[in-house]
Amino acid sequence: MLEADKLFAGSIPENYDRYMVPLIFAPYAADLAQRAASLSPVAVLEVAAGTGAVTRALAPKLSTDARYVVTDLNQPMLDYAASRQAADSRITWRQADALALPFEDATFDLVCCQFGAMFFPDRPAAYREARRVLRPGGHFLFNVWDRIEENAFGNDVTNALARFFPDDPPRFLARTPHGYHDTALIRRELESVGFSHVATETKAEQSRAPSPRLLAVAYCQGTVLRSEIEARDAGKLEAATDYVATAIAEKYGSGELTAKIQAHIITAAI
Repeated sequence: MLEADKLFAGSIPENYDRYMVPLIFAPYAADLAQRAASLSPVAVLEVAAGTGAVTRALAPKLSTDARYVVTDLNQPMLDYAASRQAADSRITWRQADALALPFEDATFDLVCCQFGAMFFPDRPAAYREARRVLRPGGHFLFNVWDRIEENAFGNDVTNALARFFPDDPPRFLARTPHGYHDTALIRRELESVGFSHVATETKAEQSRAPSPRLLAVAYCQGTVLRSEIEARDAGKLEAATDYVATAIAEKYGSGELTAKIQAHIITAAI
């Protein structure tokens, strides 16, 4: 099993989909699906699909003759996404690396990606591949998180864990999901591989959690942050989760929580 697969094996895909999707991903999945559908694509490629939040939102909006190929590098995540999707003959599930897509040139009208670009080890290479598989006039549509300070819960969790592990704070959230927020850089990287008409929009949404405990579980046990916590002390996952829950409750109260999240939506055309 690949190292990346180990990170998401077991309960993480389920926890991710159960907790993280409604907490922060669902509003942007609906937004991305609406934008994608407005382009009236017939052949769609989704990369880094995760547990299928965008897939579930977009598939009902596509035409009956559409072809929708859904991919992810991580097979356990893709398997979970397929298990959540209603039977649909238009959808093909395929493990694929966004940096080396197994598709012919000029195959798709639209390539879309929800919160995946931050994880690409070579983003220009991934953008070059997206452009290669697009037909003339095609679009590349994706989103990335804004800086962590604009995303209250992620920032709160990061700060709480820094107090819990003062000698070696887990910085995964700030470093990776929220580490690619410079829209000028994104534009330059897209234009460097041949995209034109690059448009960016910053969009705020509300993140809602039923309780501090569920929010803490979502972040600490439903993301790769879990691996960073366990790497510091394998026996302290529950204690760290409890500590984060207490910190969140002290700031927001013990009931339902609401706070700001913010992301950039990027559209690029050939």
